[in-house]
Amino acid sequence: MNFIETDIKGVFIIEPKVFVDNRGYFMESYKQSEFEKYIGKIEFIQDNESKSSYGVLRGLHYQLGKDAQSKLVRVIKGKVLDVAVDVRKSSSTFSKHAAVELSEENKRQLFIPRGFAHGYVVLSEEAIFTYKVDNTYAPQSERSIIYNDPTIGIDWGISANNILLSAKDAAAHLLENADLFD
Repeated sequence: MNFIETDIKGVFIIEPKVFVDNRGYFMESYKQSEFEKYIGKIEFIQDNESKSSYGVLRGLHYQLGKDAQSKLVRVIKGKVLDVAVDVRKSSSTFSKHAAVELSEENKRQLFIPRGFAHGYVVLSEEAIFTYKVDNTYAPQSERSIIYNDPTIGIDWGISANNILLSAKDAAAHLLENADLFD
């Protein structure tokens, strides 16, 4: 596996070694010893999966305090633009984001540490998105930042007219009004 740290410390793109032959392909999607060598010890406790159609935007979500989550995300089918936003007020990269295209073709993964909001938009007809987390979902600690916050300035790669949001995500806060990490 190739671990590439983004411009934001702690956020990594992970490129697996893919072995292709006439039968298909094989790859290791997670190897604890390599992960710990480059990123550190993270105890993933749960795997989640979602299926979404073109234009669905999920995020930008995070959990505060003891309920914060690290995530290791990837796409099994389709293509998404995946985004991590630093929401740690004391960080030198506060409000900065890393955006990476994840797809079934490139098989890339993104590691998002605690202290980051996370979201993605589906760029293909549909996408199956899977991720590991190191903490359980805690609705009382969940927060959201609106996807089009001008302070963050994310280019989602599709027209705003094509973006489909849940009611909760449509009502999310601007970064300046959100509860954040210290």
